[in-house]
Amino acid sequence: MAARPRGTPRPNRRSDLRPCNSRTPDRLYLAVRSRGLAILGCTGSIGTQVLDVVRSLPDRFRVVGLAAGSNIALLRQQLDEFDVPFFSSSADAGITQRQRLGMVDLVRAPDVDLVVVATTSTSALEATIAALDAGRDVAVANKEVLVAAGALVTEAAARTGRRILPLDSEHSAIWQCVRGETCRESSLPDELVHSIVLTASGGALRDLPIERLPYVSTEETLRHPVWNMGTKVTIDSATLVNKAFEVIEAHWLFAVPFEKIDVVIHRESIIHSIVNFADGSSKAQLARPDMHLPIQYALTFPDRLPSATPLVDLISAGRLTFDRVDPARYPAFGIVVEAGQRGDTYPAAISAANDVVVERFAARQVGYDEIAKTLRQCVDHHRPRSADDLGAVRAAEDWARQFARQYLGAAR
Repeated sequence: MAARPRGTPRPNRRSDLRPCNSRTPDRLYLAVRSRGLAILGCTGSIGTQVLDVVRSLPDRFRVVGLAAGSNIALLRQQLDEFDVPFFSSSADAGITQRQRLGMVDLVRAPDVDLVVVATTSTSALEATIAALDAGRDVAVANKEVLVAAGALVTEAAARTGRRILPLDSEHSAIWQCVRGETCRESSLPDELVHSIVLTASGGALRDLPIERLPYVSTEETLRHPVWNMGTKVTIDSATLVNKAFEVIEAHWLFAVPFEKIDVVIHRESIIHSIVNFADGSSKAQLARPDMHLPIQYALTFPDRLPSATPLVDLISAGRLTFDRVDPARYPAFGIVVEAGQRGDTYPAAISAANDVVVERFAARQVGYDEIAKTLRQCVDHHRPRSADDLGAVRAAEDWARQFARQYLGAAR
C-alpha cells in the first residue's frame, strides 16, 4: 500500500483523542463524506433545531433515523422531507412507507454515524448506551441521561473509544475553551484546570419577590426572558434544577470534581461558560443565546463552519453582569447538586422525582414551592444502591416516581 501523503486527512479522524505529538492540524476540509444521523426526540425543541442545522448544511448530513413520541403529524412531515428510511415512535404512528424500529435498533441501523439524544427524561438511556456500544458517536442534549447514569454512559464511551459530544451551550462552551489545551477533553487534569464556571440566566422568576414564589403561576414560570425552550426545561430553568443537572453533567463529561464546578447568574446569557486555568488565566466562550450554534458545532466537529448566527456585538450588549446563586430563591438547586455529590442512585432518583413534580406543576395540580419540597423529601428518604448497572438505575427511578406521587398526594 502506498504511503499516505503528508497532510492527507485520515478517515474518521478523531482530533479530540489524538496523541499529543500528532502533527495533523485542524483544518476545514472542503470535501467530506456526509454524516448519517439518527435523531432521538426529533419533534421536540432541540430535535427541530437539529433539523434546522441539517437543512442549512444539506451536503454534510443524511438523516437515517428519527425517533419521536406522540407528535405523529410532525414526524410524518420530517420523514417525508428528509426521506428517512427508519423511524421509531412510542405512539401508534400508522406509517407504512418507512421501516419502524425500536429505539435501540434505530441507533444500530446501517449508515448511522452520529446519534443525537434530544429526548426528555431518561427514555433514551438504553439507546444511548447501545449507540456507543455499536460504535456510534453520541451528541447529548438530554441532561437526565448523564445525571441518572453518568458512570454507565461514560464507561461505554471509554470501552468503545467513541465520543460524547455536548449539545448544551454551557458544556459546548467548556469543550471549546479546553480544545487545544489538553490531549483529551474528556478528562481535565488538576495541573491544567483550576475550576469551571457555568452561567445561568436565572430563569423566568429571577426578579420576582421571593415571598411571591410559593404562589407563582405556571404561566409566569414559562415566560423565560432569554431562551425559547420546551415546557419542562423552562420550568427547570426557573427552579435552577436545570443548572444543577448541568453541574452533574459537567462532572461526568469532563471528569471534574464537584468542588471545582461553580455556577453564577449571568442575566445577559452572552458568556456561556468560563474555564479557569491553573496558571491564573481564564477562557470564556461568548455567543448569542441561540441553540443552533452549539448544535452545529457538535454535528460538524472537528470543523467549525460559518452559520447564520450573528456575532456578539459587545458595544450593543453593554454591561455584562454576574451574581451568586441565592439559595433562598433557588432552594432546589442545592438539593440536586447534593444528590449529585452523594452519587450512587441519588441522581437517578431525584431526576425521576423532578419529572413527576414538574409534570404536576405544569398541569397546575401543585404549587411552585412543592418542587423543592418534593426533591428534599426524595433525597432524605432514598436508600441508594450503586449505580453500576441499568437495573439499579431503573429501580431507583421507579421508587422515586412512586414516592413523589405518594408525597404529593399526601401534601394536597
